[in-house]
Amino acid sequence: MSAVPAAGERPVTTATFRARKLANERIVVVTAYDAPSARLAEEAGVDAVLVGDTLGMVVLGYDSTLPVTLDDMLRHTAAVRRGLSRALLVADMPFLSFQISPEDALRNAGRLMAEAGARAVKLEGGVAIAPTVLKLTEAGVPVMGHVGLTPQSVHQLGGYRVQAKETEAALRLIDDCRALQSAGAFAIVLECIPAELAAIVSAELEIPTIGIGAGAGCDGQVQVWHDLLGLGERLPRHAKRFADAGAIIRGALAGYAAEVRAGTFPDDGACTRMEPGVLDELRRGREGLAHADREG
Repeated sequence: MSAVPAAGERPVTTATFRARKLANERIVVVTAYDAPSARLAEEAGVDAVLVGDTLGMVVLGYDSTLPVTLDDMLRHTAAVRRGLSRALLVADMPFLSFQISPEDALRNAGRLMAEAGARAVKLEGGVAIAPTVLKLTEAGVPVMGHVGLTPQSVHQLGGYRVQAKETEAALRLIDDCRALQSAGAFAIVLECIPAELAAIVSAELEIPTIGIGAGAGCDGQVQVWHDLLGLGERLPRHAKRFADAGAIIRGALAGYAAEVRAGTFPDDGACTRMEPGVLDELRRGREGLAHADREG
């Protein structure tokens, strides 16, 4: 069950996203994968939390997002929901949960909303998935699009690299964004495309763009939790480490291990003591048992 918004706080909705774009106010999005992280993100004032299928790489230890299942997304989205009260919760639809048919996509998106508490879903792709996006939005499912570098297509793209650098590819990306907007998407993630192209798209669209590796000309930004906090093994070029939480955690664990080995943890302050009378009774009872065993 999610937290209750504080008095005077209004939950962020898809309408808030549109209003922020009209007011030229930047939108802040961060990924999270569990309740404590979601709570901290919301306390920091982010507008939206994305339960990305990046959890496959930064939490589950896979080398891509492809092995992530719908069950994985349901479990982690529900956990994040329990840590939020105000921020908009968006859940990624994992590989093959929406590509097979619009009907299959609607069924799976419905589960993410009804069972896990997502307020919107995110789909990768452009013109090709616009009919699916339309199916979802007509059924009342808010959809965030995702174009440019689409990790679920990493093998088709030939790796994790900047997209739409040439004229033809850039024009296709613009068409993708227009198709998603026409299908009812409330926002579009632009991942790893040239900053100039992202600025052009952002200016042309009526819906907000959320950039990751797409420059400052987008209407908002999204970053991965582990990159921001220094918890990953490698920092992508498009990311910035705002804290080295990994070093803090390693230091804390090393201190814990040292005290356990030295016998200084736990100390008396971390222990519960028996009442002296109860302890005396316990000792007498054990002595009686020992005597009976000897007599037997």
